[in-house]
Amino acid sequence: MRRIAQLSVSGLLLVSSSLGIAAGQGETVAFAVVAEALKDKTHVSAKISVDGVVFDGKLLPVEAVQSNLAWKKLEICHALKLEGVRVAEGFKVTSLRVIDAGMLPMGLQGFAGDCLIKKAVEVAPLVD
Repeated sequence: MRRIAQLSVSGLLLVSSSLGIAAGQGETVAFAVVAEALKDKTHVSAKISVDGVVFDGKLLPVEAVQSNLAWKKLEICHALKLEGVRVAEGFKVTSLRVIDAGMLPMGLQGFAGDCLIKKAVEVAPLVD
C-alpha cells in the first residue's frame, strides 16, 4: 500500500512539473469554431475563445499540426480545443483536438449552433 502511495505522489509531481513547463513556455488553452469555408489551411478563419474572451482571428498551425489528420480533415463549423500562443494575427496552434460543440465555452456555443444550422441549410444541399 505504501508503494502505491509513493507512485501516486511521484505521478502527481510529474504531472505538475509538466504543467509548469507548459505554462512557463507561454502556451495557453483556447477553444475555437471554424468560421469560414477553408481555402488555405495555413490561415483558418475562426471564432476563438481564450480565457473567456471571444474574438475573430486566424488559426496559424505549426508544421507538426499541419500534418495532423484532424487538421487535414478540418471543415467549417468544427469545434476545436487548442494549445498554443496568441499572436497579432490570431492564434499559433501547437496542438489540437476536435471536440463536440457542447464542450465549448458558453461564449462559443451559440456561434457553433448557428454555424451548424447555416451549414445544414446552405452547404449540405449543394453536396448532392
